[in-house]
Amino acid sequence: FGNVITPVQPEVFGTEGDNITLSCNYSSAVSLQWYRQYPGSAPEFLLVIFHATGKVSQKSKIVEQDPRFSGKLNEKKTCVDLEISSAKMTDSA
Repeated sequence: FGNVITPVQPEVFGTEGDNITLSCNYSSAVSLQWYRQYPGSAPEFLLVIFHATGKVSQKSKIVEQDPRFSGKLNEKKTCVDLEISSAKMTDSA
């Protein structure tokens, strides 16, 4: 429907132990989903956030077992964040 999603920064750098935030601006959405993908592998679902509530409504087993991952919308509901606390080398892509 012409929705546009663009990263705030094309690349985000940090070191192990840093708190990292990946952000995307979006034009409209019912829900926003975050996935991760390692080279040569299929995307893995992490979580979904409903636009109406601005809260995470579903988490994958990955996130349930590793609560370092969280998501949120900004106040104006125009930007979605994936927050990774205490980053690990395995979080890089």
